[in-house]
Amino acid sequence: MNFLRPTLLTLACLMALPSHADDLPSLGDASSAIVSPQQEHQLGRAWLSLLRGNVNQLNDPQLKDYVETSVYRLAETSQLQDRRLEFILIDSRELNAFAAPGGIVGVNGGLFLNAQTEGEYASVLAHELAHLSQRHFARGVEAQQRMQLPMMGALLIGIVAAAAGAGDAGIAAIAGTQAAAIQEQRRFSRQNEQEADRIGILNLEKAGYDPRNMPTMFERLMRQYRYDAKPPEFLLTHPVTESRIADTRNRAEQAPKGGTEDSKRYQLIRARVALIYEGTPGLAAKRFQAQLDENPQQDAARYGLALAQIKGGRLNEARENLKPLLAKAPNDITYNLAQIDLDTTNNRLADAQQRVERMRGLYPGNYPLQQARIDLLLKQNRPAEAEKALDALLKNRPDDPDVWYDVAEVRGLSGNTIGLHQARAEYFALVGDFDQALQQLDYAKQRAGNNFVLASKIDARQRELMEQQRMVKDMMR
Repeated sequence: MNFLRPTLLTLACLMALPSHADDLPSLGDASSAIVSPQQEHQLGRAWLSLLRGNVNQLNDPQLKDYVETSVYRLAETSQLQDRRLEFILIDSRELNAFAAPGGIVGVNGGLFLNAQTEGEYASVLAHELAHLSQRHFARGVEAQQRMQLPMMGALLIGIVAAAAGAGDAGIAAIAGTQAAAIQEQRRFSRQNEQEADRIGILNLEKAGYDPRNMPTMFERLMRQYRYDAKPPEFLLTHPVTESRIADTRNRAEQAPKGGTEDSKRYQLIRARVALIYEGTPGLAAKRFQAQLDENPQQDAARYGLALAQIKGGRLNEARENLKPLLAKAPNDITYNLAQIDLDTTNNRLADAQQRVERMRGLYPGNYPLQQARIDLLLKQNRPAEAEKALDALLKNRPDDPDVWYDVAEVRGLSGNTIGLHQARAEYFALVGDFDQALQQLDYAKQRAGNNFVLASKIDARQRELMEQQRMVKDMMR
């Protein structure tokens, strides 16, 4: 990991500037004149590519699909006008979620470990979307013109360091920042937080959730981390106080009861995340088995146990645990994906393929199912068909570096060397390494030889990436 690149720090400093305005921004306000929505979009994509190159990520298709689907559900009823969202799932068990300018939504794995219900999870994301919809970044730029924040760079270094996994360094940098600057920043942050809470509660209700989930989440976090010397990053940037809890509770209680509090799918996703952060599949299996012993009807625990057994090579036991789940819900996509994984791992490829085809009839556009089919095709030594399936997947996920990574691997297996270098170039561009991306296109162009049409196409893409690289450097001077 390239720890805290100067360009990333500069962009992070812009991202976290505090807000001074109380009223909601309008299309003609000063903040829009200083930083336009399109500039925010470009800034956010630049920041995302750099962040991807600096933190470890969770690449589980089912987890990615859940986060994207749930956030878009919230966005549909939010005040967010520009819904060109991009996501990053950070491989960290620390509690955190954030929204960056330009529609970047980040979620740590630790959010699922701490949010015990879907409503609690949604309350955090609704709050973050409110930061985006109210354009707190652009309004912060406007506010910064009217005040001086000495040592702001040191404060932001701490925030980025913590996001990159260096919690101790991050907290030390925050503690070392001048007290007056921190006090001023917190004053403006409280305004933003109150506004995001208020807008987030309204959005939760409109999206069909019970808004009482927000104060419930805050109350539990305050109890859990009240005496911690090193609280999680989310609580450093979103301080939870008694007055804040009381305010959100009062607002939430005005809404009628009856909204969604939890869902089976969320609990299944939580089981997947819990497995990721267990030390070994054996330890995970023991934990899920203990939950089942306590409540034999807990489907999420049985599902987690089956996943742990697949991962630990206890395939017959996994099959027995999946049977009652599939008998209860034969068309459930999550259970069927687990069975496909089991059959593929157990080399029962014909069974896996039959199930994949049946599920494709029910869920033709499902991203995790598409990925499972690609994995199965590779296991069957059918790289040409896998490449075709990945090309189809790219139409819906053209900015997903995980997909481009797979495309490069499959093109290499099928002997498509030029396509391999082109795919690697797209992958490197998406993770902010433009030099490597341009080098891969040089390799592709050398292979193109006398194919003038292909060489011209590669030249054009090189020019586009060089322009992106120049634009990123200009934005972050």
